[in-house]
Amino acid sequence: MLSYLFSNPVLFFVYLIALLVAIAVHEFSHALAADYLGDPTPRLAGRLKLNPFVHIDGMGLLFLLFFGFGWGKPVSFDPFNLKNPRRDAAVISLAGPISNFILAIVLSLALSLTSAHFLLAPMISLNIILGVFNLLPIHPLDGFKIVGGLLSDEKAREWYQLERYGIIFLLMLIFPFGSSSMLDLIIRPVVSLILKFLIPSPAAGII
Repeated sequence: MLSYLFSNPVLFFVYLIALLVAIAVHEFSHALAADYLGDPTPRLAGRLKLNPFVHIDGMGLLFLLFFGFGWGKPVSFDPFNLKNPRRDAAVISLAGPISNFILAIVLSLALSLTSAHFLLAPMISLNIILGVFNLLPIHPLDGFKIVGGLLSDEKAREWYQLERYGIIFLLMLIFPFGSSSMLDLIIRPVVSLILKFLIPSPAAGII
């Protein structure tokens, strides 16, 4: 993405804005779900806002720009404020990716009614990438807690023992082998399939 800064500065800023919007919507949705389920922690921390700068982690953003992989500022919640901590944690986690998919669908409908491919296609793409990536069942991604919320108590205890190895698994997926990584091989076909439905040609090439 950073290469666009020198080859196409306008496109770089379009992607940057799209990235900030996707992260803000994702993290805000976590905060909103937690607040709805009875935990005021995100609201008290000022996270119940769509302001991107509330949800951006500086180091995570730099990693995104330079390496194509990064993170937003995680939304903290207190499980003791939840009626069913494991189930509700799964709902809170699911809210992030779902919000990205919903936003991508809305933007796709807008794209079908306008000719703003240059602005909307990057936003659709980044929301789908962020949503799919976060559904991977690896800690600290959302998919890990989503799976934990679907399991029985006994299986969930076994599942959460894998939490300590999450970063190792994630680094193994991200580490490049040749021209790509295992992460790219896993999520690119899924992302490409979804984008075929959401971004009509010729905008489908803008990823």
